[in-house]
Amino acid sequence: MIQTSLDPQAPLEQRYEKLLKITSALMRRVEQSTAGSGAAYAQFERSARLEKEVRARTSDLNRALDLLNDSNARLAKATETARRAQTDLANAIETVKEGFGLFDSDDRLVMYNSRFCATIGDVKSRLVTGLSFDEYVDLIAASTHLALPPGETKQTWAANRRARHKDEHVNFSVRLAGERWIQVSEHRTSAGGTVILQTDVSDIIRIERRERERLLDDQARIIHATLEHISQGVAIFDAKARLVGWNTHVSELLAIPITRLWLGAPFTTVFAGMLENAPGARGGSLDPLHRWAYDAEPGPGVTFDARCGPLTLSVSARSMPDHGFVVSFSDVTAEREAVRVTTEANEILERRVAERTAELSEAVAAAERANATKSRFVAAASHDLLQPLSAAKLYLSALEADPASVSVRDVARKAQGALGSVEAILDALLEMSRLESGATTLEIADVSLSALMRQLADEFGPLAARKGLDLRVIPSSGVIRTDAKTFRRVLQNLIANAVKYTVSGRVLIGARRCGPLWRVEVHDTGPGIPASQRENVFKEFRRLNATASASEGMGLGLAIVERACNLLRHRLDLHSVEGRGTCFAVSAYAAAAGVQPVDKDQHGEFVCDSELSGRVALLIDPQVATREALTALMECWGLTTLEAASGEEAEALLEEIGIVPDAVLVASRHTEARAAIQTIRQLRDLAGPVPACLITSDRSRANQDACAAEGIVFIAKPIDPAAILTALCSDLPDKLKVA
Repeated sequence: MIQTSLDPQAPLEQRYEKLLKITSALMRRVEQSTAGSGAAYAQFERSARLEKEVRARTSDLNRALDLLNDSNARLAKATETARRAQTDLANAIETVKEGFGLFDSDDRLVMYNSRFCATIGDVKSRLVTGLSFDEYVDLIAASTHLALPPGETKQTWAANRRARHKDEHVNFSVRLAGERWIQVSEHRTSAGGTVILQTDVSDIIRIERRERERLLDDQARIIHATLEHISQGVAIFDAKARLVGWNTHVSELLAIPITRLWLGAPFTTVFAGMLENAPGARGGSLDPLHRWAYDAEPGPGVTFDARCGPLTLSVSARSMPDHGFVVSFSDVTAEREAVRVTTEANEILERRVAERTAELSEAVAAAERANATKSRFVAAASHDLLQPLSAAKLYLSALEADPASVSVRDVARKAQGALGSVEAILDALLEMSRLESGATTLEIADVSLSALMRQLADEFGPLAARKGLDLRVIPSSGVIRTDAKTFRRVLQNLIANAVKYTVSGRVLIGARRCGPLWRVEVHDTGPGIPASQRENVFKEFRRLNATASASEGMGLGLAIVERACNLLRHRLDLHSVEGRGTCFAVSAYAAAAGVQPVDKDQHGEFVCDSELSGRVALLIDPQVATREALTALMECWGLTTLEAASGEEAEALLEEIGIVPDAVLVASRHTEARAAIQTIRQLRDLAGPVPACLITSDRSRANQDACAAEGIVFIAKPIDPAAILTALCSDLPDKLKVA
């Protein structure tokens, strides 16, 4: 009965009370029983066992209660720890400067700081924990603060935003009303959640826009000045034959009213007076150009002569990559009149003097060759100049069209490269003109071949390395009598040709003594020059590689070499084997024995004279590459240069060698200009009021004023060697002179 009376599943307290009742009943039975039978004693034993079991159950109950109390205490402690951790996390994300939002793996907003969506007021007020990512995107898409790109709706913006959410990492900019921008960065957590960071980049974008506008203005001025410098009239049209650029020579040569030249003017409006069927037409001189411009599939270009009043114009038009085209007009009246007069004179002389037919024929042929050369010059110069000019304009147009989709620096570098090609072409044309006219003034002196060839190796080494060529220079102790600048130009053109036309292998430069002469040779392992072309390679505007672009030259290099050698009276030899390579050799008389040449810089840069010798300059620059380059440059000027990577290293060096430098140059990183000024102060405390220069890319007015207050020369990066030399020559004792 006891077994069934106690429910094992009942609570301990209930079972304990039942056992007490049973024990009490049994004890009463034993006491009331008068017989000492075995049944009474058995009842007593059973009650004793039950009492023992009750005590054991009571002990178990107490232990269970103790465990429960301990568990409750631990749970309370863990809850407090979790609460503190959550508070610390909230405080931590609140210190983040950007807007911070955290979505869990179910794309529900679980945490955000006060800066999250702070710039989007109508979204900020509706942010709540548990908000889904889709709801968050819909709130932003519907915000009045969002400035949608042209042609995009709120629905398409939201769809694109959700599509980007699927990417592992997301980074993009969002434009807001009031010309404000925020950059959004989205990253995945290891638990499958999403962290969104919002950074206000309005100031950065404004600065970039100002710099881009300034760059566009500068480049536009350069292009405009270049167009105005060209003697030909130039007009540039877009793909719809609308005027987008021109110079004043167009109006002068074609007698076009200024009122007809405006941005976007149609082709037929600009040239109405020279088109057959146009209103106010005076003739059809430009009809071939009109047909070519409006052809469904125009060819690469067209060239012809046109009459404009008393003038004869050579008209040349070329297509551009964007399907626009450039038209150039050159006044060839004198040339055409010369041809006409020569032809008439030839006919008269042929009729009058039969015996002089051959002589007159030769004169006519010479005149025609001269005229052909002029025509080639006009066509090649116009085409090759307009190609890089057009490229520069297209790069700048790309910036204006969509600045967010291109790299400003990359496009600026390409535009500068195109304008550099224009400069190189103009320089070659001017050099050719000087050589042809005899306007070049020679300064014959003793020139060291060793120094000259070393400089050329440094100049062309990187270009050869980019093509994978081995450029080698054999050292020479030769000293020759020549004009250093002109002779250097000769070798530059020969080495440039060798590197340009050599696909693989090497270019070798060396000199050998041949009696009273030094023979300077340039060897390459290029394709060689066919025997039938060896006379033509020295003619202007001739290139064996007919597909070469304008940036690779106009075919004037070897023509300049030949004319310069004739001017210097140096012998020029050519030896070539097809498939194996070519050798050009220039022979010049050796200088008198014992003569020490003056080694001048052939680039026309600033060079200090011997008064720099013995001067000591301390250079501090944390960048190894620029420090080594500046050291090499200053040592070329004759300065002894002490190098250090930091102010501490410089102080230790000065204390170790125990000398005071004549000048200190400190180059700093962009954010460390103030620290560099402090370094100069410390060095002056150690070495006295030594002249100092600060070289930095931080051009802020505060830094410039700080340098002015300290008597420090401020030099902005990119480093201009002339600025450094001017500062040294102005600040070093004794007013060092510039050669």
